[in-house]
Amino acid sequence: MSGASAEKKRGFIGRVFAVRGMAQVITVTIGLILIFIVFSMLSDNFTSSRNLHNLLRQAAPILIIGIAQSYVLITGNIDLSIGSVVGMSCMISATLMTMGVNPWIAVVITMACCLIVGLLNGWLVAKCALPPFIATLGTMTIARGIAQIVNNNRNTDSIGAGAKFFRDFFYYGEFVGLYSTVWIAVALWVVFNFILSRTKTGRHIYAVGSNIDAARMSGVNVTSTVTKAYLVSAFCSCIVGFIACATGGVGTMDAGNMYELYAVAASVIGGVSTLGGQGLLLGTVIGASIWSVLQNGLILAGAPVAIRNIAVGIIVVISVLLDIIVRKGRWAKKH
Repeated sequence: MSGASAEKKRGFIGRVFAVRGMAQVITVTIGLILIFIVFSMLSDNFTSSRNLHNLLRQAAPILIIGIAQSYVLITGNIDLSIGSVVGMSCMISATLMTMGVNPWIAVVITMACCLIVGLLNGWLVAKCALPPFIATLGTMTIARGIAQIVNNNRNTDSIGAGAKFFRDFFYYGEFVGLYSTVWIAVALWVVFNFILSRTKTGRHIYAVGSNIDAARMSGVNVTSTVTKAYLVSAFCSCIVGFIACATGGVGTMDAGNMYELYAVAASVIGGVSTLGGQGLLLGTVIGASIWSVLQNGLILAGAPVAIRNIAVGIIVVISVLLDIIVRKGRWAKKH
């Protein structure tokens, strides 16, 4: 009986590690625990209830844009326009609200504009065969230009008291002890994780990233699949733009600056492969958490901005390097 139980247990553990990308998730989770312990020892304030609540709220936007970049990376592409779409979303929604437009109508109009960027990215990369770096570099510049021009090249005034529900919904509200931003991130993760792990669309996304030619020969609509990934990216970036707008109550032209790099950091630290075809959104949660814990812990430790950026940069480089080494090793064994 005990032998059968042991065999069943080994079978379960084997199935867990057999899940594509799960080994990386477990590894980075251990890393997150160690980092958390270190900062807990360095500062008593780190584990305070107030700081942990703020830490979760800081991690939420990074998780959302991490989901955005993860979808695109798994297809074997990249989205450099994420940060600019965040800024465009922040500025368009804020500008419309300062003009007296109902906040939720402003949300719909802004979302439509951001999704157009996602469609354009998908069309340029999948249909026109532009390298994703070049295509999304172009749309990054266009989106940032729109963010600048929409309010005559200046930040907006306050979106006003009429937008209180908008600000509470996206940032200041609380439910069951957690800020609304955290709940938005959780809801988006649940939905997009289900799509990626349980639907035909998710299987196609992995297939395109693993071997685009084989996926095409298997009947996968590559153009549609890549476009869907970029639409997810634009949608999530738009939501983060709303969060940025709700946070300060104004539209700022530089909102989302550097967010495309934060998105890559959250994804690759969490085990999403830059080579495509591998990664789990569970890992993106861990990656976003590591980024946030590092930033928060180093701030409490009194580290300057330069040191914080260097620390995150080193971790990103190491994560990508390890992924390349592992993937090349597996490829060599198969061939």
